[in-house]
Formats: sequence, C-alpha cells, structure tokens
Amino acid sequence: MSEGIDPDGDSDLELAVGADAFVDEGAGMEVAVVGAGAVGATAAYDMARAGADVTLYDREGIASGASGRAAGICYDAYADPLDAEIAGDAIERFRRLSGDDTFQFVECPYVWLAREGDEQRAEAIRRQVSLMQDHGVVALEMDGDALADRFPALWTDDVAVAGIAGAAGYTDPARYTACLAAAADGAGATLAPETAVEVRTDPARVVEPDGTEREVDAVLVAAGARTKTVLADAGVPIAMKPYRVQALVADCDLEEPTWYDASEGFYVRPHPDGLLAGDGTEEREADPDDYDRDANDGFAADLLERVSGRLDVELGPDDLERAWAGLCTATPDRDPLIGELRDGIYVATGFQGHGFMRAPAIGERIATEIVGGEGIDAFDPTRFDGDEEFAVEEGMRIDGE
Repeated sequence: MSEGIDPDGDSDLELAVGADAFVDEGAGMEVAVVGAGAVGATAAYDMARAGADVTLYDREGIASGASGRAAGICYDAYADPLDAEIAGDAIERFRRLSGDDTFQFVECPYVWLAREGDEQRAEAIRRQVSLMQDHGVVALEMDGDALADRFPALWTDDVAVAGIAGAAGYTDPARYTACLAAAADGAGATLAPETAVEVRTDPARVVEPDGTEREVDAVLVAAGARTKTVLADAGVPIAMKPYRVQALVADCDLEEPTWYDASEGFYVRPHPDGLLAGDGTEEREADPDDYDRDANDGFAADLLERVSGRLDVELGPDDLERAWAGLCTATPDRDPLIGELRDGIYVATGFQGHGFMRAPAIGERIATEIVGGEGIDAFDPTRFDGDEEFAVEEGMRIDGE
C-alpha cells in the first residue's frame, strides 16, 4: 500500500505530464468527476486539457480508495484484442508520463505460469499466447527449463508452461494518481478532496455538502467500490459488486520478473521495499463503507510460504513489512462498465482488479466520450439492467479459463 501524496504544486509537474496531447473539444462544458482515483484523476486531466471546466471530487482524499491500495502491476497479456489494445495504450501512456518529476514506471517482464498436472490452465496459457501473437502482442511461450534460464530468480522445476509478456512493468499507484490530479489542477481543473457530493439526474447535477446544487453537462462517477452506492442514491442501479482482496510487502531481493502463478492463484512483483505479493480474494460482495482493511489472520504467513517456494528462499514473519486488504469490483461478464448510463450521467467501474493498469487508457477514452467522441461499445454500461444476480469471481485468472 502506498502512502497518500499531496497533489499540490511542483511547477514542473504539469509541464512534464502536459506533453501528452489531447484534442481540444471540451470548451464550454462543465463536468463533475466523482472519485479521485486513477481513472477519475486521468479523466479529469484529459477533460481539462480538452478545455472543459472540471471539478474533481472525492469524499476523502486523492487515491484514498482502491488506487492507494492497488498492486501497481501493468501488462498487455490479454488474448482479447480490445483488452490488449487498451492495456497496450495504457502502458505506452505510463511510459510517456513517467519521469523524475512525476512517477517512475519500471519496465519489468510479466510471467504467468501453470504447474505440472494442471493441464487445463497449461492449455489455456498456450492458447492465450498464440492468440496474443496472432493479434500482434509481443508474447512468448516457455517451458520450465527455458524459464529458469531467462529468470534465474525463479524455481521452475514444477512449471509445465509459462507465458511472457514483454510490454509490462509496475509503478506506484498512489503517486501516479496524485501526479495526474496535480496535472489536472495545472490544466485548470478544480480539486475538491474531502468533499462528499450526491449525484442527481434529470438534469445531471451534484449536490455539495452545504446543499448547493450544481447543474453540469456531465457527471462521471468513478468512485471505485462506492460507485454502486453513489449511483443507487441517485436512483440508477448498476450490475456491480465490490469484493475484498489482500496483499503484502516483504523484504526480499527481487529485480524481475513480475509473475502470476495461475495454478496457485497468487501474484508477485518487485517493490522498492522488496516484493509485493497478492492473493486472498473473497468471492462475495463486500460493504465499501464497512470492510476490514487489515489482512486476515494467517494470510501473510500462508502467502509468504508459497512465494518462498517459487523463489526457493526462506521468507518468514521477520521479512513481512506490511499486509492489508482493499476492494475490487466485479460485473456479471467480467468486463467493466464504462460510458453513459443516463442523460449526462457516466460511469467507470467493474474492472475485476485490473482498473489501475488500464487507467491511463480508460480515463482518456471516457473523457473522449464525454466531450463528444466515441465510447467503448463492448463496455457500454446499459448492456445490463442493474438488477442482475451474479457470483463474484476472482479477477486474476487466465483468459479463456
């Protein structure tokens, strides 16, 4: 988990981030963004650059929700062409915006693997790599021996097959979000942290804490796990459920790669303090206003033991730096809800744990739609009525599994 960062003021920050071009089509528009996480801050920046009068609200602070507790892993390892395109665009934008005055995007290969005896996932990895190659995504398939030669840090004697994505890396999610909020401020947006607003429809508007109603051209609700509640209070149901996930940071020397053990269901990436590992998905709906933000008893010990096996090192309680829980959001078909729900009311949620890594591209796309461009048809939020019954499924898994 990253510490919150004050988004105010380095004079070089907006200039560095502002090198990213955005079409100036929002002049004269007034937009309220509810939720100052990675997607909301990116969209606010892009719309402000497009000339819109943007206010970025959050009931707490910048990156105070899921973005401040995200893993920060970024990759384009998707078999679906649209997912791969969005992820690839996000990585390119991470690279362009990264710098000494913004945030550090660290290039790092991403590996996903299946163990011997797990033929279902092994075959899924082979299919996924083949489809990625067909779509022009840089990906390789390796067996355990080849994987060991490429990444000596990994113990691979039990690996049946692995995929490797070269377009991948990691960064600090809270720092990215703070930088984009600061850039939005520099581009003319108004930052309103610790300002809990209510959303209203017909016409689109927000109600500020003092009761003031602001009618706007568009409201974007990108409030993470609280998006469902915010919209429900406005009488707009959505097919989304928040669910709880857990992660930890441990003191262990790891330079590369980032990896996902599909057979065991956990992921690991390098971290400035050693490594960051995650697992502990709870496949049931959580209350975003009343969930345990601490990791479960036994979570860290169990995960450290499994990570130790893959690194062939001994990790114990003395190596644990910290452990925590956060929230992700699920939908019936595992695709996000992005676009216009009602006249002037937009949403961006339901990312199954993959929201931060796609935030630079998703924020840009929803901003483009709001100022008059095309949306993402496959993620149209009106494809559901909002009252659907569905089970929560773990976000980290192999395409096609």
